[in-house]
Amino acid sequence: MIDLFAGCGGMTSGFMAAKGFKPVMSVEFDLRAAATYAANFGESHTRYADIATIPDEEIPEVDLIIGGPPCQGFSNLGSRNVLDPRNKLWKEYIRFVRHAKPKVFVIENVDRFFSSSEFALLQAEATPGGLLESYELSSGFLLAADFGVPQRRKRTIVIASRIGKIPLPVPTHARTGTLDDLPEWHTTRDVLSGLPETPVTTELPASLEEFFGVDVPGIFKSSDLHIGRNPTAMSLERYRHIPPGGGRFNLPDHLLSRCWREKKTGTTDVMGRMRWDMPSLTVRTEFFKPEKGQYLHPQWERDDNGHSVDRPITHWEAARLQSFPDDFQWCGTKLQIAKQIGNAVPPMLAEAIARHLKPYLRGTARHTTPKAVPCRLCRPAG
Repeated sequence: MIDLFAGCGGMTSGFMAAKGFKPVMSVEFDLRAAATYAANFGESHTRYADIATIPDEEIPEVDLIIGGPPCQGFSNLGSRNVLDPRNKLWKEYIRFVRHAKPKVFVIENVDRFFSSSEFALLQAEATPGGLLESYELSSGFLLAADFGVPQRRKRTIVIASRIGKIPLPVPTHARTGTLDDLPEWHTTRDVLSGLPETPVTTELPASLEEFFGVDVPGIFKSSDLHIGRNPTAMSLERYRHIPPGGGRFNLPDHLLSRCWREKKTGTTDVMGRMRWDMPSLTVRTEFFKPEKGQYLHPQWERDDNGHSVDRPITHWEAARLQSFPDDFQWCGTKLQIAKQIGNAVPPMLAEAIARHLKPYLRGTARHTTPKAVPCRLCRPAG
């Protein structure tokens, strides 16, 4: 397989966990993300480069292409400017498809991609006379929590196949009380409980490793990412007022910023606290800033003798909420690693897609919806 816009390798991590998939090329423009990918999956097939600079003749033929062109242009957090050059990078993806001739390719993107003009153009290319006329497309939304990820992260998934139409995978998990035959969603408790509540440092270890001829910070273990911050007294006072599932609307007037005081609606997850009994909301790139979303640690008890953890989640906790395994290795500064975590495809979601695709790629599927496969957190040890 080829992984395009590979980032730190969340999608490759999931496909490798599903067994039977071999990456022969990955392409990533960001040096530190490419270094993280190389640290986990090898530097020899990792291309740290602008995808547009890779010649056609260097693109190998493969069975599968995976990847997600940068999503910021489509995100409802951005301007959705159709002229944003990042919105055009999907055309490079199509160039790779044309030369690699995969049986299947998979695109992952933010949920708003589904209603974008770029998605409409992609669909048009899969009609007679288009660049992708030999492919049949299946597309829709997948919720990461439905596939074992302890996070309510909704994404657009496109599966394109020239070996017969392949449907999207069916959920392997369900919200409590909705489907009795499926395991329940994983919660923040499943992945955050047991980690040290008080990080002992605010900094990564001093370490450098060479990748692509350049020294980058790393290689760091997941436990090295359990780093705290130094919040102000005002911030700590705000944290103490926020109950699980709550947010800025739980703050008394004297703790409200001017913009919060004047904005009576919207941004409900700002300064929010997670809940132990639910998956987190979407982990974005600035999860270490509670003013950006629901990123406060879920432990909270209101009374004076209660036990509360009044801090945002750490990088390690964010990586666990994204379903990265603890043996995953990281390169970059604190900000760069946070960006890698927030931008990644959750490995468990990728693994579910990989397991779903495997029988089609092997020619053993009847192109009907297969039975759900439990995730690795639900399967018995060994």
